[in-house]
Amino acid sequence: MDQLGKCEANYVALTPLTFLKRASSVYANRTSIIYENTRFTWRQTYERCCRLASSLLSLNILKNDVISVLAPNIPAMYEMHFAVPMAGAVLNTINTRLDAKNVATILRHSEAKVFFVDYQYVPLAREALRLLMVDSQQNQTSQSPSAAPESFIPLVIVIDDVDSPKGVRLGELEYEQLIHMGNPRFVPTEIQDEWDPISLNYTSGTTSEPKGVVYSHRGAYLSTLSLILGWEMGSEPVYLWSLPMFHCNGWTFTWGVAARGGTNVCLRNTTAYDMYRNIASHKVTHMCCAPIVFNILIEAKPHERREFTSTVQVLTGGAPPPASLLEKMELLRFHVTHGYGLTEATGPALVCEWQAKWNNLPRESQAKLKARQGISVLTLADVDVKNMKTMTSVPHDGKTMGEIVLRGSSIMKGYLKDPETTSKAFKNGWFITGDVGVIHPDGYLEIKDRSKDIIISGGENISSVELESVLYRHPRVLEAAVVAMPHPRWGESPCAFLAVRENEVGRKDDVKEADIIAFCRKNLPHFMVPRKVEFLSELPKTSTGKIQKFQLRALAKAFQITDTKEVPQHHEDQVLALSRL
Repeated sequence: MDQLGKCEANYVALTPLTFLKRASSVYANRTSIIYENTRFTWRQTYERCCRLASSLLSLNILKNDVISVLAPNIPAMYEMHFAVPMAGAVLNTINTRLDAKNVATILRHSEAKVFFVDYQYVPLAREALRLLMVDSQQNQTSQSPSAAPESFIPLVIVIDDVDSPKGVRLGELEYEQLIHMGNPRFVPTEIQDEWDPISLNYTSGTTSEPKGVVYSHRGAYLSTLSLILGWEMGSEPVYLWSLPMFHCNGWTFTWGVAARGGTNVCLRNTTAYDMYRNIASHKVTHMCCAPIVFNILIEAKPHERREFTSTVQVLTGGAPPPASLLEKMELLRFHVTHGYGLTEATGPALVCEWQAKWNNLPRESQAKLKARQGISVLTLADVDVKNMKTMTSVPHDGKTMGEIVLRGSSIMKGYLKDPETTSKAFKNGWFITGDVGVIHPDGYLEIKDRSKDIIISGGENISSVELESVLYRHPRVLEAAVVAMPHPRWGESPCAFLAVRENEVGRKDDVKEADIIAFCRKNLPHFMVPRKVEFLSELPKTSTGKIQKFQLRALAKAFQITDTKEVPQHHEDQVLALSRL
């Protein structure tokens, strides 16, 4: 058998680009994209991608050059997920919620050769380019005369609205011009090595400076297959783009919808009105979103809602959603599947696969099960929760906490230009996530916290996620986050930050700290009850909707517990036990 080798017939590099070519042949006349009044078929989408790829090569784009794009979920953003790698380049989708300084930092770090900008973000891009130009000039001034000047000013191409052109200009070229100029019979650059990079995604920076995460063609291909299998996405799905495509390439569903011959319903704005309108009009079957979108749908005003009869499958991830929020979504005909992932894992790495026997459980029990992060996607070789000091696995008791570690083909290639951080992320054959979790007796994993978010009070570990899930059950709580606050006796104690809903007369100030603490005392062990509750109009969030706890920690450090006689319940028990010795 050793004489049997690889050849062109039995070995082809894995790449999600094959999904588009297949869709253009098998689903040629099926609708690929819906965007307001614009419609494309899969044959047209493939042709447009070929045209764009050939135009990019005419601009002297070379293999592995980075092409950045700043745009919402519009057809051009979708097409570039195929066209850019078809030209042998690497796609960098930039978060549209970043400020100009961060956009400039990404353009500089990635050394982007071309910068596509949607007309809506031209002012943001113009300021980012100005900062980039100033920085470039300063670098050239500081260099010796013999040194080659560093210049990373990309070629700028504006994306006008394909449905309703606005005529906004920033550079000489416009996106549809490139499509028109390109060759529809262009033969895409063949992927020789599946380990070649396909995309560059920057982390959201919840705990540190954003890092450039590099995905391979192989990882993107396998992650896509894993998710459409794990989510049981059938053929011809109608997929609503409520999840930003800039977020882990839309959790790989940019490529996954093509694999299933589905329809992409593009969405410029994730307002309640636009989401409900598109769901009802186009009979949406699937959508992904962060839990923050749940509140947008749940809190929608009557005039923003539209009736729809079929159930929408929702895959959610990001911050762990409380069971109470999942239950409210189910009542609105959204069937929620919970996942867990991070940028470095090419999006979701775990999915809470539903078991038929759970259908007979009460709704509240079902919601608690759905709040767990579940089991690994097929791409992962292994997932575990380990004691990081000994690297031993924690018992499957649903209580013992450890750090979540991953291993498999969907894990990133590494961090761009940062071998030291890459090396720290990979330890003893595992990718270290920095998240703390437990494994239940049935093998399902549940995240408890970020490792730095665990609150240690008098030797007791308090999960902020567990405390937050209880706070969300309060009928007036809209957003909740719990962080550690200094305590003179116990080291740390929980501090809760809340945003609350208005009452019937539009007031929020009727909810008091004492009300929240009393509610927690009824539903939690006393040592977990927050020592302070602070009300904010809105909690600070990252550009992808995750609550920025580092800002809240800074606020909490200013709070002081002066009553050292106040003793949490678990310490009272310890003191009583010691007094009996």
